[in-house]
Amino acid sequence: MLPNIIGAQPVLLMPGIGELWPILVIVLLLFGGRKLPELARSMGSSITQFRKGLKDAQEEVEEAGKLEEPKKDKLEEPKE
Repeated sequence: MLPNIIGAQPVLLMPGIGELWPILVIVLLLFGGRKLPELARSMGSSITQFRKGLKDAQEEVEEAGKLEEPKKDKLEEPKE
């Protein structure tokens, strides 16, 4: 881990090739060679569905923001 500067958050790094090899070997031993393609396919489709859900949610938020904007534009004249 990189040194922490006063008041800064610790830096988390992504695992490199050296860290991924043991993980891949354990996964291969646990699931076997025949099950890995099916596992990879299901993980890929899960990631795709997750991204689609995020995109849909973001579009809904943007659409809701567009609907609320005209309400903000209507300013009442101050009463004296």
